[in-house]
Amino acid sequence: MSHTAPTVSELIAQERRLTLPHFSYDDAYALGALLVSMARESHAPVAIDIRRGAQQLFHAALPGSSADNDAWVDRKRRVVERYGESSYLVGTRFRAKGTTFEDSSRLDPDVYAAHGGSFPIAVEGAGVIGSVTVSGLPQAEDHAMVVAALERFATALDA
Repeated sequence: MSHTAPTVSELIAQERRLTLPHFSYDDAYALGALLVSMARESHAPVAIDIRRGAQQLFHAALPGSSADNDAWVDRKRRVVERYGESSYLVGTRFRAKGTTFEDSSRLDPDVYAAHGGSFPIAVEGAGVIGSVTVSGLPQAEDHAMVVAALERFATALDA
């Protein structure tokens, strides 16, 4: 799947559009199960992680994923926790300024990765309360999988 890299404004619009009315433990399971189903359909070798604050509410590792994907999940998730924005948006902002996250953020790249795949879980009236992260595909595809799942999930919440 080749994508044109989204712009900063496109990534910001995704986050605004995907603010949820609520997010419970049951919602975390439903979103996680949806991501597992989507990943299985495309035989994606991914690890999936959903957190609310510091608590891990969902984790799954699909065939072909490894402990390395879990380490990437943690590094990408820390970017969302620190910046309150998707890991892809943070990395894209640095690239738009002609630099890289690794060169300019002053953060340890062994701890933080501004690569696509971790997306903030934002709730109306509460702001960012957690994150949903996928790791195992090229960054644009990790990001696109999370966005597609959140779009389907948000539509189901509205129904």
